Amino acid sequence: MSTASTSGTANDPRCGCAEGSRLTSRRTVLRAALAAAATGVTTYAVGDVSTQVSFAAPGWNGETLVVLSLHGGFDGLSAVVPGGDGAYYAARPTIAVPRSTLLGLDQMFGLHPAMAPLVPFWKNGTFGVVHAVGQSDPTRSHFAAMEQMETAAPGSSVRTGWIDRTIGSLGTGSVLGAVGISNQQPRSFAGPAPKTTTTSLDGFSLIGPGDDRPTWHAALRRMHTGARPEVAAPATTLLSAMEDVAKLPGRTAGPANGAAYPDSDLGRALAQAAVLKKSGAPVQVIALDYGDWDMHAGLGRVDGGWMRDKLTELSSALAAFATDLGSAFGSTTLVTLSEFGRRVGENASGGLDHGHGNAVLLLGGGVVGGRVHGVWPGLGADRLVDGDLAGTTDYRSVIGEVLQKRCGAGSLGTIFPGFGGSPLGVVRAR
Repeated sequence: MSTASTSGTANDPRCGCAEGSRLTSRRTVLRAALAAAATGVTTYAVGDVSTQVSFAAPGWNGETLVVLSLHGGFDGLSAVVPGGDGAYYAARPTIAVPRSTLLGLDQMFGLHPAMAPLVPFWKNGTFGVVHAVGQSDPTRSHFAAMEQMETAAPGSSVRTGWIDRTIGSLGTGSVLGAVGISNQQPRSFAGPAPKTTTTSLDGFSLIGPGDDRPTWHAALRRMHTGARPEVAAPATTLLSAMEDVAKLPGRTAGPANGAAYPDSDLGRALAQAAVLKKSGAPVQVIALDYGDWDMHAGLGRVDGGWMRDKLTELSSALAAFATDLGSAFGSTTLVTLSEFGRRVGENASGGLDHGHGNAVLLLGGGVVGGRVHGVWPGLGADRLVDGDLAGTTDYRSVIGEVLQKRCGAGSLGTIFPGFGGSPLGVVRAR
């Protein structure tokens, strides 16, 4: 199993973005090289599992942050539609979502009808949105924008990722403190704090003949007996992590509370994230990818097409995840991030080119939902930034508020060097 970003824009003939077609393979190589060069981290990998090892003081308060990266450039204007802004319809004569079809939120915004599975969470106040979110130094390059967002330290020499710095400051020392469910480690993981990346909990095992796990584990432990700590620690910690995952309760029980995940990579990844959360393991951050948002051509109309299909899968998977968690939903906050939004105006191919401002979705028991947060700049020509929706809220304000109010972070100076944004009121304090 792998998340959808591994088979997204890089393999989709509909994408006209040359950079996007190289996104998956180059991203993997770039991240590995940057992590090794910048941090000197020792990584030990067997099969489809990798862990990074260091030591940290316990600091988990029970909250889990789930970061769902919508790689490729998510069009927030198609998902959370500014139906009350006439300039939206003027800019998108063929692909705009008709106002009459919007799932009503308020006088300005409505949801794309494909997002109907999330409406109950909107109504009960656990699903919310921040619109016009961007980066302080915007770029239309996939690679540069993703690196900037996942490093989250613009203008500095810091090369570790913001999730690594979060785990370093709040961590329990467990390699399950930060878990990536993907076939590649996100740039936000780069650095020395403990973390694990795997494509599947079921595949979290050594590759070898037969299924004699105890024998293989014992042999590897003997091989590293007496070795220097920097050599022995990655191997022994990896073995401990695999043993811990094998003992996770509910791993084969299936979704709870009638949750029905879509039969897709995203559905399977979120189902595994739910298993981790419900197990009681000290999982502070779970990172997942869901790609294929680079819709330069053929975005489609409200009644069918690429965007509708993607939003249907995304919304169904998120609703199933929230339902599956049950009582654990109260200590979970899921946030979506994308490297940039799309242009306000559609292009001649019925698609959208790379833009700036975007929508961030939040789902969780502590979310102040049922509303669209942030400062809406408008879509009039005099309000755009080079044809793009302005980014009036820095994405670090959203993440930083979750970290402080929900995850127990104090000062954000270490996690987001040099950033001084103010909270928006998107989550309640624990």
